[in-house]
Amino acid sequence: MMMTAWGWYLAIGAVAGVLAGLLGVGGGLVIVPALVFVFHQQGLPADWVPHLALGTSLASIVFTSLSSCRAHHRAQNVDWGVVRHISPGIVLGTLCGSLLAAQLSPVFLKVFFVVFATLVSIQMGFGLRPPARGALPGWPGMGLAGGVIGAVSSWVGIGGGSLSVPFLSWCQVPLKRAIGTSSAIGLPIALAGAVGYVLAGWGKPGLPAASLGLVYLPALAGIVLTSVLCAPLGAHWALKAPVAALKRGFALLLLLGAIKMASSLL
Repeated sequence: MMMTAWGWYLAIGAVAGVLAGLLGVGGGLVIVPALVFVFHQQGLPADWVPHLALGTSLASIVFTSLSSCRAHHRAQNVDWGVVRHISPGIVLGTLCGSLLAAQLSPVFLKVFFVVFATLVSIQMGFGLRPPARGALPGWPGMGLAGGVIGAVSSWVGIGGGSLSVPFLSWCQVPLKRAIGTSSAIGLPIALAGAVGYVLAGWGKPGLPAASLGLVYLPALAGIVLTSVLCAPLGAHWALKAPVAALKRGFALLLLLGAIKMASSLL
């Protein structure tokens, strides 16, 4: 089963990397349900499977977000002032959320993921965007927004783009700049989330031997290897790909992932 599992890890990373390069979205919403499926097939402890999937997903996003952030910075699409203002709330929210996740039941985490992924698939499939409201808020508002984005991201294993891009667009940040800034925001989310899940699982009984806290190292290695290699391929395809059709396809993929996750609850 380990060789089969390694094949799955490499495939999951390849898909996540291509999607990141093709659509500018993190692969967490694809990685988490796929890992839940593979971990169950491996026979990993059922009570820890969702937590391990979330922690491993966030740890893998540390590596992919570095590449994405660097590319957007070169294109001058990152508002570093926004990143500085929102990062304290992001780090606090993500760290607290990931530490709390260890105390939450696997059923709750699965249900939370299913609801979130379904909402994101509807938003992306129909191209829904919140109407612009005005300028970015001050320090308290940015801190609160960062805390919410970080906490929710820690419970669904994502880099926050599904939340930070709509929030920035709502604050009248141009879409390309919102996407680039979101890629930079994803790094503190992933770092704080990975650290939080490592600490949350440290010394917990019943975890697999190859885990570091709630991060499963074999899965992390396989996903990072292919996601980093495949992201440039996705970016190359993005130059000629029909973006609207791809987003609808991705929305369908998210919905299928949510359905698969929901089926594991039955």
